[in-house]
Amino acid sequence: MSPHDFPAIRLQLETRVFAKTGSQLRDLGIELSADMVRLLGQSSTYYVKQLAQHCVREFLPNVQLVNDISVA
Repeated sequence: MSPHDFPAIRLQLETRVFAKTGSQLRDLGIELSADMVRLLGQSSTYYVKQLAQHCVREFLPNVQLVNDISVA
């Protein structure tokens, strides 16, 4: 991934994650670097946390993924 592509990639990831999780995921944040994606936010279930992770994996299967979505 190139830093030039980050805005478009972030928008696509946000769209995919919101489509799968709806309002079940709050305060979604996506941090990108050349070889990593970090998910931030809050969920009430581990299932929603996992759904968000799968959305990223489907779109960017070969990037390191850090899922820092908290479950409370």
